[in-house]
Order: sequence, then C-alpha cells, then structure tokens
Amino acid sequence: MGQKTVNALVDGGKATPAPPLGPSLAVFKVNIGKVIQDINEKTKDYDGMKVPVRIIIDDVTKDYKIEVGTPPVSSLIRKELGLKKIAPEKKEEEPTEVKPEEEKKVEVKEVKKFEKKAEPEVIVEEIPKEEKPKERIMVGNLTIDQCIKITKMKRESLLSKDMKKAVKEIVASCVSMPITVEGKNPKEILKEIDEGKYDSKISG
Repeated sequence: MGQKTVNALVDGGKATPAPPLGPSLAVFKVNIGKVIQDINEKTKDYDGMKVPVRIIIDDVTKDYKIEVGTPPVSSLIRKELGLKKIAPEKKEEEPTEVKPEEEKKVEVKEVKKFEKKAEPEVIVEEIPKEEKPKERIMVGNLTIDQCIKITKMKRESLLSKDMKKAVKEIVASCVSMPITVEGKNPKEILKEIDEGKYDSKISG
C-alpha cells in the first residue's frame, strides 16, 4: 500500500516500453502506453540527451506523477552549440629559434671608482621580456533566444523564481565557459537584461 517509485534513464522524447522501463511499469498495472507518451512529452526538449526520470505510482488508484531531472546547464549549452567539449583545446606554439646572443638582452654599465688602481666595476642588469597577454579563445556563441530556451528547460531547478532573473543565471554561467551571448561578453548582456532590452522576448 502507498506509493511506489520507478527510476529510469531515457532518451529525451524517445522513451519506449522496451526493457527495463516497460516491465518495471507492468508490475504496477498502469497504462504503460500513456505513461510512455507522457514521459516523451515532458522530455522532448532533451532530444539527443539522456534524461533521468522518476515515475511515482499510487498503488491503489494507479495514478502517477512524472518527475523529470535535467542535465547541468553546461551540458544544455553544449547541446545547443553542438560541442563535444565546452573548454577550448590549447594550441601549442611552435618554438622559435633563439640565437645565444639574443637570449637575454642586457644593459652594461661601467662605474669607475676614483680610487687609484681600482678596476672598473661592471653591473649587469637584466631587462625583463614583455609578455603578451594571453587571448581568451571563445568556443561558441548563444543567442538570447537559446538562453531563454535553456532557462525554461532548467526552470524548476533554478534558484531564481522570477523569469528575468532565471535567464540571468543562464547568461552568467556562460562567463566561465567561455561562451559569448549575442556575440558579446555575457557581462554586457547581463547589463542589457537589467536595462530591459530583452523584456519582450523573456516575457514571451
């Protein structure tokens, strides 16, 4: 008596009554076809991804509730961009030939002392080489519409209950990936969201 739970990992929008899901549901004598249909409806946005699903079944009434887990935000972004890896691979620079005399630039200063028979003192100062700042390689670009789509997919698990703030959570996660949004630094997009530039799309 009471509630029973069936946990499964399904292909988004493509669950089937084949084992192990079908036989697990058959034990509880529920309408398997209807359950599968509802699962596929709830997971259709995760096409091409594995999605954790929990089916909670009432032993007496045979009523059921489906809870769908969601992949992490980084996985959803990667899926949107069609990327296998979210971090760019570092390219190794070819070593350049350096002549021994060019290896270190030095400045030689002679300091003559006034004492008799004093040998000239030579001071060698190393001039540090200027290092160019490393350029950050961006691996992809999301549109604001894609950010809103991901927000809706993660809606239940996000901390922000306000839709506008929830979209900002997704945009903020792009800062460290590194991903641009609308071709800009995600920090710029966060300011534009605060300014109301995308209000019509977010509310829509």
